Amino acid sequence: MRQRPLSLIQDELVEYEKAMERMTDMVGQRQRDERPDTLWLLSHPQVYTVGKRTLQEHLPDPSHGIPVVSTGRGGQLTYHGPGQLVGYLIVKLDETERIVDYVREVELRLVRALGALGAPAERRDTPPGSELLTGVWTVATGRKIVSIGMRQSRGVTSHGFALNVEGDLSPWNWAVPCGMPEVDMTSLSREIGAPADMDRVRAAVAEAFEASPEPA
Repeated sequence: MRQRPLSLIQDELVEYEKAMERMTDMVGQRQRDERPDTLWLLSHPQVYTVGKRTLQEHLPDPSHGIPVVSTGRGGQLTYHGPGQLVGYLIVKLDETERIVDYVREVELRLVRALGALGAPAERRDTPPGSELLTGVWTVATGRKIVSIGMRQSRGVTSHGFALNVEGDLSPWNWAVPCGMPEVDMTSLSREIGAPADMDRVRAAVAEAFEASPEPA
């Protein structure tokens, strides 16, 4: 895997729409070479986000009261909520790189982070004709622990990944995540059988992405 140092920004809970506005600004800055390649770590209040290919029958029952927001990333339905670590990646790719190449790199870096946290994980290749298996899966139980949905515009990536650290997994069961009705979504705390420390997870993810804090 190539070296690709990133500038690290960290926030706590940020409303999804506000995060999209800031991410869009950062993408424009990166396209103009006004900022370095960046990893932004944060979390969102409860929200479902859906891609262009999400089927109507995969949407949640509205009685649960969790908003559903359309998004410009790749992929299908994803849930965000407290206890989940979201990472937005604003990275300028080389002319020889495709977004699918970078998504594979993101998967491998998250596999590295999860291994350091005591939860061996793997990426999966998608069999022909199957729903995309983008993301990261646990080795021991075969559950999905990371969702990934990204896009590229004028050579710069946006959106990113969602790593389930701890918290309530029930909202995943109220919809069809990732276009896969049979998928079993999991969290780090569920896999290790103990509470997971969010600060430790943030540090492991930042290290795996070679990310260092921006100067004050």
